[in-house]
Amino acid sequence: MAKAILVDTTKCTACRACQVACKQWNQLPAVKTEFRGTYENPPDFRGTYTRVRFNEEVKDGKVRWLFAKTQCMHCTEAACVMVCPTGAIHKSEFGTVVIDANKCIGCNYCIANCTFGVIYFDKARNRARKCDMCYDRMQAGQTPACAKACLTGCLQYGERAEILAKAQAAAGELTTHGVQAQIYGQQELGGLGWVYVLADAPEKYGLPKAPEAAATARIWDVIFQPARVVAGLAILFGLWSNRKYSGDLAPAPERPAVGTGERVSAGN
Repeated sequence: MAKAILVDTTKCTACRACQVACKQWNQLPAVKTEFRGTYENPPDFRGTYTRVRFNEEVKDGKVRWLFAKTQCMHCTEAACVMVCPTGAIHKSEFGTVVIDANKCIGCNYCIANCTFGVIYFDKARNRARKCDMCYDRMQAGQTPACAKACLTGCLQYGERAEILAKAQAAAGELTTHGVQAQIYGQQELGGLGWVYVLADAPEKYGLPKAPEAAATARIWDVIFQPARVVAGLAILFGLWSNRKYSGDLAPAPERPAVGTGERVSAGN
């Protein structure tokens, strides 16, 4: 059953409890940063899987904050899945995108093709790392750490159909109050695992208006996927063949025990 998380940006206070919960649950390392003239921190995805963006808009002398939590969007049409040569990045039973660290070879194809630029390369481990929507917690029937820690109800986790219904209800309520609300993630890239309720255009939140997987990723997917299947079948056939013939070999003759007085010829 597909799962998703609702992000009602109108309820986000940028408390960053989600960032702390994500870091704690995934045991991510502390990273030293510097002040860059903004409250937003950290500046990138080093040492974290999620960031709250502080989008500031000044109009008529008034400051307006447009906060937005960002992380792997868990795209249905995920470019990272398309280009991964080893199958390390794949879809889970929940419709989310996860990375099998044991299969990742550190090729960086996923990072180069990520539509939202949210995958980080861990040089120390030579592995790609990103949000997996707390796949281990989901398997145990638990709520992802960020949604569990949210103080205002901005983040809500559940079945995707349920989340979409909540997003539509929230957007409708905002519209009645004169807010030009819109839903982001319902159809983008075949549907995202994170569904946003926005109070303005996606670009003002740092989100691409019409995200698309790169043409090169789609071409790579069409060309390489069949080759990967053939290669996998060839390896399986080879293993099966080796087991089959190794079982037909006669057991090696036993050598006589030392001290029995029997002579062992070169032929034995």
